[in-house]
Amino acid sequence: MKATFPHMGEAYAAIKGFLEDLGVDIVIPPACNKKTLEIGTKNSPESACLPLKVNIGNYVQSIKMGADTVIITGSCGPCRFGYYGIVEKEILKDMGYDVDVIVFDPPGEDMKEFKRRIKKLTNGNSFYKSVKALLKGYEIAKELDDMNKLMYYLRPREIKKGQVKSIFNEYEREVFKVHGSKRILELIKETKNRLEKVEVDSERDVVKIGIIGEIYTVIEPFVNLYIEEKLGDLGVEVDRSMTVSGWIKTNLFAKLVGFNEEKAIIDAAKPYLPAMIGGHAQICIGNAVLYSKQGYDGVIQLLPFSCMPEIVASSILPTLSKKEDIPCMTLVVDELTGESGYVTRLEAFIDMIGRKKEVIGL
Repeated sequence: MKATFPHMGEAYAAIKGFLEDLGVDIVIPPACNKKTLEIGTKNSPESACLPLKVNIGNYVQSIKMGADTVIITGSCGPCRFGYYGIVEKEILKDMGYDVDVIVFDPPGEDMKEFKRRIKKLTNGNSFYKSVKALLKGYEIAKELDDMNKLMYYLRPREIKKGQVKSIFNEYEREVFKVHGSKRILELIKETKNRLEKVEVDSERDVVKIGIIGEIYTVIEPFVNLYIEEKLGDLGVEVDRSMTVSGWIKTNLFAKLVGFNEEKAIIDAAKPYLPAMIGGHAQICIGNAVLYSKQGYDGVIQLLPFSCMPEIVASSILPTLSKKEDIPCMTLVVDELTGESGYVTRLEAFIDMIGRKKEVIGL
């Protein structure tokens, strides 16, 4: 078996560590690019979400590199993502690729089936060893999220522009060369040590923006047109409301012991959206409220074109913006999104917030 999986930000490093610790042969698809999107768009239904199209492009590129098994997480609730595994398998079959697709639904849904799929993926490794490897994968995801937070702080304040990006790009080249969770964790630690030495202007007044919205669009940089880097270059410190380690903690660990990791976020959303309507709409609204209470200067919602839960959330944001006194902007992305118009909207939003801060300062 040669397993592959879709790209979602830096998650590939955590999955790589998890599977390599179990001795599973893997193929990491090339980083998402125009070719990935072109393949996915050509072979997916026109009305499908952008993440599905990018996934298909990832799989095809990996299959051509020798992969014969696709791993994908599942979902529950009224969102099309829950059907991705079935739909993507059929699309690949129509394209002439007969690959196995293993879907990992959160274990709280069916623990017995979760164990069966883990065993199938890990070539019969014991459940204990699989869980131990999973915990290492989670540790990698958590360390990467911590490293991202460090970069969010450094980018708008670095004295020598581009230094943070250069160090991170070097990490991305090196992580493919190392094997197993231990070496990946060591590499992340080395990278963080280098980042901490970047010279910054700690007195610089920066705008603080919270990124909310649909999880894949928020996390995958190619899909959101590298918004974190663009905002950092505009002198903005960002915070990503959803992370890979957060998803693992909420859906794999907390639910197993009956703990609702997202309770505070859901409570914050209730005055505006009291019920879960699918996807991350309620979490999106809750995070916008919390960012306002934490003193952020604005929020940006990201969603793929036609994402129904996020469309509902975007219709609530104008009211929330007025009552919570926090500027909100929605950016919708699909395969036709033009970068120049996207950047213009970002610049205008940040300029508006900067002027507002100046007026308040007066």
